[in-house]
Amino acid sequence: MTEWPFEDPPNVAVFTCLAITSGEDWVHYVSHDLDDGAWQFHTSDPDPVPDDDVRIVALKRITEIDPSVCELFNLPCGWHAWRDTPESEWNREPKE
Repeated sequence: MTEWPFEDPPNVAVFTCLAITSGEDWVHYVSHDLDDGAWQFHTSDPDPVPDDDVRIVALKRITEIDPSVCELFNLPCGWHAWRDTPESEWNREPKE
């Protein structure tokens, strides 16, 4: 990556989980929240993340873990994106 693609700075705090930061699982679902512009990066596990597994990291760290999330640089606030496998294309739509 030669130029930072996101409008948010590389050091903006984002929400994710231990399974993603440790490399145990991959980014399946991304939310760009309407109310505060926060980014969330989730696995495909539908269960809520236990409090002790929640991680707050820099957006740059997520792009290092999974460079494909850079494709979501223009995901508007209030939208979400998901994919079926780590190799799949990102699907996007407004959150209801």
